[in-house]
Amino acid sequence: MKKIKAALLGYGTVGQGIHEVLHEHQERLRILLGKEVEIVAILVQNPSKHKNLPENIVVTTNFEEIITLPELDVVFEAIVGEEPALSYLTHALDKGVHVITANKMMFAKHAKSLLEKARENDVKIGFEATTAGGTPVIRTIEQLLQVNRVEKIEAILNGTSNYILTAMSERSIDFKTALAEAKEKGYAEADPTNDIDGTDAFNKLMILSQLIFNDQPAWHKVEKTGIKDLTSTDIQAAQENNKKYKHIAVIYKEGDQLKAEVSPLLLSSSHPLYNIDGVDNAIAITSNIVGTITLIGPGAGKLPTASAMVEDLVAIFQHEPENHSIHQYKDQAAV
Repeated sequence: MKKIKAALLGYGTVGQGIHEVLHEHQERLRILLGKEVEIVAILVQNPSKHKNLPENIVVTTNFEEIITLPELDVVFEAIVGEEPALSYLTHALDKGVHVITANKMMFAKHAKSLLEKARENDVKIGFEATTAGGTPVIRTIEQLLQVNRVEKIEAILNGTSNYILTAMSERSIDFKTALAEAKEKGYAEADPTNDIDGTDAFNKLMILSQLIFNDQPAWHKVEKTGIKDLTSTDIQAAQENNKKYKHIAVIYKEGDQLKAEVSPLLLSSSHPLYNIDGVDNAIAITSNIVGTITLIGPGAGKLPTASAMVEDLVAIFQHEPENHSIHQYKDQAAV
């Protein structure tokens, strides 16, 4: 039986999750794809830390050693930061290798150029994991784009900030205490700046903008406000009025202009995102026919993110759409 040969770029939490899912679900993958999926190489920073990996897997710090492997079909990219991830994926696409990424920072900035390169080289890009982890936001929007015109997105796209606001609201603690608790539970990084100042949600919003509108607003014009200045008094006043603060990413089209914002907003109990608490992500999608639908699920974590990336793998090798992203970018004006 011919195998799909895959490489992992990065072997942290997400990379290990991909390895685990592929190993434990080979039978299901064979049913879906008619082939086994074999990890043939893993890019790591320190090979000596991964001596327990099977001997048939190339474990290396050198990307060239991976990309020159014969019959490599796909790379899973789970590296933090813009570089060297962008260079690696660009090289992979040039070599005719499919790519699947979870790198929201890099993809928000370079989605357009990477998709063009994929088209040029007749390969595909999977990026479901860049927006809401294991929650199938992108696939749902893709389906809506067939007939519906998406008019507006309102979303909670960062589990750390959502956890902090939930803790402040439910237990009347201040921001500093809630942040320390989030770190202790592993919901916040040692440096949580990108989560609490809205940068993470902004990057995800720009990816959704590219998907929905085939364009992005000028980044410098998008207002981005964090949650660190919210006080216990603010939270209590909201509760007294049966409202909650949520860190919301919004994008919509006004005439020919894309409008976007990431900021703490006061939501009433009738809002679809009002009851989204803890570390969950959610996205309320408003379209011209179906109205508003809301997706809720885990936004990050080892298995949710790995799940999204393996689902992308299946979509790439199970179907052969004309578009060179497995998630279609369309011109909304044509709908």
